[in-house]
Amino acid sequence: MTFDIERMRACLRRFDLTGLLVEELGWDHHPGSTVTISAQEQHFRAEPIAEKQGFVVWRCEAVDGRIPSHSIRRQIETRITERAFEHLIVFVDDARREQVWQWVRREAGKPDASREYIYRAGQTGEPLLQRLHALKFGLDEEEALTISLVANRVKGALNAEQVTKRFYDHFQEELKNFRQFIEGIEGSTDVDWYASLMLNRLMFIYFIQRRGFLDGDPDYLRNRLERVREARGADSFHDFYRIFLRRLFHEGLGRPQAERSPKLTALLGEVPFLNGGIFDVHDLERDNPDLRIRDEAFERLFDLFDKYAWHLDERPRAKDNEINPDVLGHIFEKSINQKEKGAYYTKEDVTGYMAESAIIPRLLDLAAERMDGIVRSFPQLFDLLAKDPDRYIRPPVGHGLSWDARDREDPVRIDPPLELPDWITAGIGDPAKRTSWNRSTSQEKGPPLAYAHPHETWRQLVARRERYARVRETLVSGGVRDANDLVTLNLDGQRLILDAIRATDQPEVVHAFWDATTNWGGPTSLDSLGAILRWIP
Repeated sequence: MTFDIERMRACLRRFDLTGLLVEELGWDHHPGSTVTISAQEQHFRAEPIAEKQGFVVWRCEAVDGRIPSHSIRRQIETRITERAFEHLIVFVDDARREQVWQWVRREAGKPDASREYIYRAGQTGEPLLQRLHALKFGLDEEEALTISLVANRVKGALNAEQVTKRFYDHFQEELKNFRQFIEGIEGSTDVDWYASLMLNRLMFIYFIQRRGFLDGDPDYLRNRLERVREARGADSFHDFYRIFLRRLFHEGLGRPQAERSPKLTALLGEVPFLNGGIFDVHDLERDNPDLRIRDEAFERLFDLFDKYAWHLDERPRAKDNEINPDVLGHIFEKSINQKEKGAYYTKEDVTGYMAESAIIPRLLDLAAERMDGIVRSFPQLFDLLAKDPDRYIRPPVGHGLSWDARDREDPVRIDPPLELPDWITAGIGDPAKRTSWNRSTSQEKGPPLAYAHPHETWRQLVARRERYARVRETLVSGGVRDANDLVTLNLDGQRLILDAIRATDQPEVVHAFWDATTNWGGPTSLDSLGAILRWIP
């Protein structure tokens, strides 16, 4: 069964979905015709473009040419389920700029879960293509295929949680194997500890090498292993660990580039200074100077890791072998006694907010220093808040007022605000009429209320709207002229900075922000934070 990634990529870029599915992946043409589907007073054209044993792939376009919001996509998916229970939908826009591949996981006793994978024009499409590779069928499979087998193949390719759990099982097995190659440490507990440390370090490196951060080589570790073995002669001993890996950890990733010798740079290539602690000299390394790990351990480990696709971006998108940094959290949670340690993995929505709240003010302060006062040199930054306040008030806060935030990943701007029921508005001016305000809005009969968050009480809803009005008034009046106010008012500082940089005609402004992200200074070098903040143009 041949697999030509470049031909698939060409189909994806041309938006030739039929060619991609039928010619490259071995699906069959579907004889059906285009149907019209309505959702929220909008109309969409849905065309079955391929099928395999009754599992149908649909192409969906809006009449107005735009890809619908997530909530509308789910409604369309429900309508298509009535026509073909097992299916996959590809939403495309008229401009041929974006595709959204949608599949919904259905399991007994669990709520339906939508899985979506996005391709945008100009991208390589690698994460999506790796997932689609798992959906290729050969002629030798045809006789045994059933719709159940096809559905399971799709599930295996598109269900991210399944991949993480499978990787964890493989990880645990390889951890046991890896420890057998460690020499020079006494005590099984310390051996287990060091094996876990080494695998965590190497997993971290696999993520960053795939982005080309290590000497521009996406297979950096594998290629360096081969280079060391060629230089020293093939053996089954400890050259790679002693000669290369430890120096990469402690003197490369753990040391600023300015402090590295030319000889070390020749050995390691161009690698960043991460300064994260994980690559510092560990007590077990300091206390066990004869510590050795045989080359065979790394050959086995890289063979396992190379079976998976490592992606730092979203949450998740390859075939049945793609993993993202959430797998590190999954392994962490499984490897500790949570009740005893009180430790839990915090996912990126929380850590992202915490990081942004700390980074944005500091970034603005540093940029201000480089521009001799950001308010005077870069006034459009805060002027944008007054021109379009709703853009920078976070969608959950403005839900029902300026945003429909029922879909957290894809909120929709709305205008005008949605009206509350008369019996609620009457209580705003008359406390005596607030008798039911402590009741949850979710208790109301009928479909969920479009202006309320799930389980939000009427009192909370009104308070949220009043806060929104106060914040909006502050922005319109030009009351925010300080970076710390962005955090205090819970504004979208990241979006504000991006918009301002795009709008400026002053190159020194762009340079100041870039310099601030890449030359952070202080006790924590921001060579690594520069990578975190790559959303700065």
